[in-house]
Amino acid sequence: MAAKRILYFTADNHYVYHRSGSALELEARFSGDDLGVTEFREYLRGRRGSLFYVVADLAGEDFHEDQIPYLRGGDRQAVIQRRIAQRYRDTRLAAALSLGVVTGERRNERLLLASFTNTQQFAPWLDALAEAGAKLAGVFSIPLLAPALAARLGGRAGRCIVVSANRAGLRQCFVEDGRLRFARLEPTVDMVPQALALFVRSETLRLTQYLVTLRALPREGAPVQVLVVAPPGQRAAFEQALVSDARLAFHTLDAIEAARACGLKRAPEGVLSEALYLYLLGKKPPREQFARGEDRRRYRVWQLQRGIVAAGALGFAACALFAGSKWLDAMSVRGQAEAQQREARIAAEQYRRITAGFPVTQTTTENLRATVVEFEKIANLSSSPERSFAHLSRVLEQFPQIEIDELNWNVGRPGESAGAKPPAAGAAAPKPPAGAEVAEILEVSGRVNATQRSDYRAITAQVQRFAAALSSASSYQLVRTRLPFDTSPEGTLTGDIGGADTGDAPRFVVAVSRRLP
Repeated sequence: MAAKRILYFTADNHYVYHRSGSALELEARFSGDDLGVTEFREYLRGRRGSLFYVVADLAGEDFHEDQIPYLRGGDRQAVIQRRIAQRYRDTRLAAALSLGVVTGERRNERLLLASFTNTQQFAPWLDALAEAGAKLAGVFSIPLLAPALAARLGGRAGRCIVVSANRAGLRQCFVEDGRLRFARLEPTVDMVPQALALFVRSETLRLTQYLVTLRALPREGAPVQVLVVAPPGQRAAFEQALVSDARLAFHTLDAIEAARACGLKRAPEGVLSEALYLYLLGKKPPREQFARGEDRRRYRVWQLQRGIVAAGALGFAACALFAGSKWLDAMSVRGQAEAQQREARIAAEQYRRITAGFPVTQTTTENLRATVVEFEKIANLSSSPERSFAHLSRVLEQFPQIEIDELNWNVGRPGESAGAKPPAAGAAAPKPPAGAEVAEILEVSGRVNATQRSDYRAITAQVQRFAAALSSASSYQLVRTRLPFDTSPEGTLTGDIGGADTGDAPRFVVAVSRRLP
């Protein structure tokens, strides 16, 4: 990673600081004349490719508020560049800070245009950075960093004035709702703490009156908060001189306390409050700065390279994670395969141990397997008469006048008679019709009692109802019915039916079948 260095500009001298973690270290000091530029070029020879932030703490800064139509993208940038060109003759170092949107008849955006009255003093130093191949992250000023310091010291919302004693002089920055509105630098000489505190009070009153003239502050209202960073060990003297009133509410902090609030743990000897601004710049630079895009080209290319490297590293990490997950899946599948192989070997060993105990047969294992399969098929087709007998018993409960003489149950095809005799020896058995289904056949022979034997119609109807009840279940079908009397057209009825009482009730035969699964 490129080393991050900060070039601190003052009217007399320039300083190069190096930020490392929570510490700020002084690396070099140069005068502001041509000799200092030459020494700076020599300093840069051994630090090619360093990342530089330029921070100006000069009195010649210009701030001007303006309004532009509310635009976005390239149109907004074009309008801003036109306003900057109209305001400043040299636009190499100029910035436009957004102050929010004004709503009214037209929606406009408020801008704070900022630049330096003398930009030529920066040119030799910026050219030296370009010739050395350094990456210029931007040109900033102490006022651009004031909102970050105000937020660290407790001035996040509302209006506040940040006052600090820097190497360049007394710096005063007016911040409103986290945005810079105005700043000024007043040179100072060596003063005792009491005199410096009184000077801070008088200059703050002058700044307040000037802001009221600019209408940046209302004439009447709540007191403005003033955050004063006193030099180390001078807080008591400042608090004695800076008494709050109806216009200003002073809040004094020692420089060491302010450094602790900013996270700065170590700073060079002799550095004043500017160390707070420089440290916050190195920690999180603001978006607004003064340098043009041409001066920051190397920095942009470096950012693009870092982005590509970061994207490549992220893609490599994602691929590595994906490959790792797939490797874990492969290891899991390999473990499952090994477990299956062990189980297969154990099963094969058990099979060999079991088959070793089988009696010696004169056939092969394939024939035994086929025999077992056929046996299972025959066993599936086997049936018992319990179900049919239970069905017959339920039906007989509905017909108490019927008396059973004979039951024949067998398994065959419905076209075969349940009581058919087997073929004589040497005779061929009749072949069942193709596609006939195997079923269990129940043939019931009986007689009808409690009915006059001469009432053949009632007897016939009783037998027919009995046969219908037997075949009423969804799994049973009526195969054959032989009634007590022949009622077909081919039958013959005589006139003495029921005339002779033989003592026997008329007999019938009913056969039903149930298809086996």
